[in-house]
Amino acid sequence: MDDLKEGDVVVIAAFEDWPEHLFEVDDTFEDCVSGYSITGPLVGVYGEPGFELILRVVYRAVRST
Repeated sequence: MDDLKEGDVVVIAAFEDWPEHLFEVDDTFEDCVSGYSITGPLVGVYGEPGFELILRVVYRAVRST
């Protein structure tokens, strides 16, 4: 998951009382990404989920060359 970039959309695994949901990446760090939930009850909520919560990438933002 170290190739994630701003604008990528990933699926975050269900945890605690929150269901699986889509998350748009703003930035990446050594152990997590930052960004905002874009589906589910957490829509618009900022978070920093760890890489272990990312199930898969569903959309790759356009990369500049």
